[in-house]
Amino acid sequence: MRIKVFVLLILIPVLASAQDRITGRNFASRSEVIGKNGMVCTSHPLATQVGLDILKQGGSAIDAAIAANATLGLMEPTGSGVGGDLFAIVWDAKTQKLYGLNGSGRSPQDLSLDYFKNQGLDMIPSFGPLPVTVPGCVDGWFELHSKFGKLPMKNILQPAINYAEDGFPLTELIAYYWKLSVNRFEKYPNVVDTYTNNGLAPEKGQIFKNPYLANTYKILANKGRDGFYKGEVAKTIADFIKSQGGFLSTKDFAAHHSEWVDPVSINYRGYDIWELPPNGQGITALQMLSILKGYSFRKDEYGTARHLHLVTEAKKLAFEDRAKYYADMQMADVPVEKLISDEYGSERRNLINEERAGSYQAGEISAGETIYLTVADQWGNMVSLIQSNYRGMGSGMVPPELGFMLQDRGELFSLNPDQANVFEPGKRPFHTIIPAFVTKDGKPVMSFGVMGGDFQPQGHVQILMNIIDFGMNLQEAGDAPRFSHDGSSTPTGLSSKGRGEIHLETGFDPQQILGLTRLGHRVTYSPGEYGGYQAIWYDPEKGVYFGASESRKDGNAAGY
Repeated sequence: MRIKVFVLLILIPVLASAQDRITGRNFASRSEVIGKNGMVCTSHPLATQVGLDILKQGGSAIDAAIAANATLGLMEPTGSGVGGDLFAIVWDAKTQKLYGLNGSGRSPQDLSLDYFKNQGLDMIPSFGPLPVTVPGCVDGWFELHSKFGKLPMKNILQPAINYAEDGFPLTELIAYYWKLSVNRFEKYPNVVDTYTNNGLAPEKGQIFKNPYLANTYKILANKGRDGFYKGEVAKTIADFIKSQGGFLSTKDFAAHHSEWVDPVSINYRGYDIWELPPNGQGITALQMLSILKGYSFRKDEYGTARHLHLVTEAKKLAFEDRAKYYADMQMADVPVEKLISDEYGSERRNLINEERAGSYQAGEISAGETIYLTVADQWGNMVSLIQSNYRGMGSGMVPPELGFMLQDRGELFSLNPDQANVFEPGKRPFHTIIPAFVTKDGKPVMSFGVMGGDFQPQGHVQILMNIIDFGMNLQEAGDAPRFSHDGSSTPTGLSSKGRGEIHLETGFDPQQILGLTRLGHRVTYSPGEYGGYQAIWYDPEKGVYFGASESRKDGNAAGY
C-alpha cells in the first residue's frame, strides 16, 4: 500500500500540464497586462473594473483601492468585509516615500485571560463571540483616504452601494466557498437572512443583493468613520455580541484607531523588500530571505530538490522565531532589527544542513481567508492592500441588518502567559495578512501580495525568488507551481510537529520530489492551499505598469 501511495504522488504532477505557449513558460495562465496610466489587480473582475473606473474619474490609487475593497466586501465576503482588518503599504509619488498602515483591531477591554482559564479553554474558539475583535477595516479606509485620497468618499463607495442594491452575479470560486460558509454558519443568528437567497446559498451566475450592506455603506458615505465607530453601527454590533455571550462594547469601538508605521526592509540581491512590522507576520518573509541570500541559485534551479529544501529549512527557522517573538509591538518588545539583520540571518543559516531536513527551535535574542489587491495611478502612486475576516467569512457573528460578518482574529491570541502574543485586554492579536512592496535604488518597483493565512510569507518568498533568482516575468511568477511547509510552532502556543510536511501543487518534476524524500522530507500532493496573488511592476524606462493576477482566484488585472 505504501508503494502505491508513493507512486501516485510521483505521477500526479506529470498529469497536470498547461497548454503549450508560443511565448513564456507553459505554466503561465496568460500574458501580463500592460498599461500606461493606471493598473488595478484584484481577486474579482467586477471589483477590478470598479477600481479602474475610479482611476478614470481622476481618483488616486488609494481611492481606487478603497472602492475595490468595498466591492470585494460585498462580492467576496468569503474573504473580506468591513467586519475585518486591513493593512497597507503606500508609495507616495509626491514625497517619494513608503508609508505603512496597520489597520488591525484590538481585543475587548472587558475580557481577561482569566476568563478563558475559568472556562477551561486552552485555545480561543474559532467561532462565536469570543474571538471577535474590533473591526479595523473602515478606520483604515478613512485614514488612507485622508492622507492620499482625491475623490469624495461618497463617490468612492457609490459603485459598491449600487451593486449591493441592484445585485451582482457570483463567480465560480467564490460561489464554492460561499456555500461552504453558509453550511458552516447557518446555525448562527442572521446568517441565512444576510447571505442566502430564500434560504439557499447563491450559486455560480446567480444574482445576489445585500441591501443591508448598502445601507451600512451609505452611513459611511454620509457620516464618515464615526458613523461606524461612534454611532448606531457600533451600538448594534456591541448589543448583538453581548446577547451572544461576548464582550465587545461601544467603548472598544470608540477607542479604536489605526496606526501609521514605518515599513521595514532587507536587501535581497539588489532589491529592497519591504514588509510591515508585527503584529503581522511580514518580517517572516524578510527573515527567510535573509537566510536564503547566503545561497546562490541558477535560473534553471526552480523546482529542484535543492531549491525546495533550502526554502523549507529557512521557513522552519523563521517560523520558530515567529511563534516566540511576534506580537503587538505596542504591548510587547519585539526585536525586529535583530530578527531581520544580516548577522542573525547568518547565524540561522549555519544551522541548515544542505543534505538533510532538520527541526529547529527559536533563536535566543536579548531584548516576541483574505483578499489582496494592488493599484497604481497616473501620478505614480502605488498601494499594496490586504484585508480579511480570517477563516474565510469570519466568526459566524452577523449583527442584525448590517450586511456583514465580524472577524475572528482573536482566535490567534495565545493563552500561554509565557508567549509574547498572549491575550491581554485592548491588545492586537498576531496577524497573518501582510502586504509587500519592492524598491530598487529608492524607486518603486513592485507592489504585491499573496493571500493564504500562514502560507503568506512562504508565498512572498516564492514570488520574489521566481522573479529575482529564476528570471520569471510577473505573471509567470504567480502561476508557477507552489509548495508549502507545515509543522512549525505557532504564535497561538501550538507545539511544533517536528519536520512537518511539504505540500506540493502539480507540476514539479518527479525526480526532484524523490530527491526531497531522500533528504528526509515528508512530501504530499495537496491542492488549494496556496493562496492567491496580485502584483504590479513599474518599468520606468518604458513608462508603463505591468499587472498580474493568477488563475487560482476569480480575479484579473486591468490597466488603461
